[in-house]
Amino acid sequence: MLEIELANRQTRHPIDADRLVAAARLVLEQEGITQATLSIAVVGDRAIRQLNRRYLQHDYATDVISFLFGSGAGSLEGEIVVSADTAATQAPQYGLSPQDELLLYVLHGTLHLVGYDDTTPPARRKMQARQRRYLRRCQPPR
Repeated sequence: MLEIELANRQTRHPIDADRLVAAARLVLEQEGITQATLSIAVVGDRAIRQLNRRYLQHDYATDVISFLFGSGAGSLEGEIVVSADTAATQAPQYGLSPQDELLLYVLHGTLHLVGYDDTTPPARRKMQARQRRYLRRCQPPR
């Protein structure tokens, strides 16, 4: 069973909570996770900066932070924190809507939780290809 909860802890930007949860669920299912407890928190830059400083010793706002609390064969427990402020700021730079940019952050964070990393160029390319694949699958039909 996949338990996914989303908490919108900011008020500046509208979000589509159902779409964000569905995106995380898609990644988990496609990556073979059958048991999960996942929390997604949508926050502003101030809150994510505090988390980034506290847990990663980086004193700046960022787009997404993932916390893996536990994992096993086909299971995981974790949290993803995404910044709606950063999504709104960066979206025009990439030709995305703020909603799609935020969705990309959820996809990215979920991929980290299931084992992808972006610390080397080959790993980054692999992870980005997965992100693009899932982003396409999350788009509404035209």
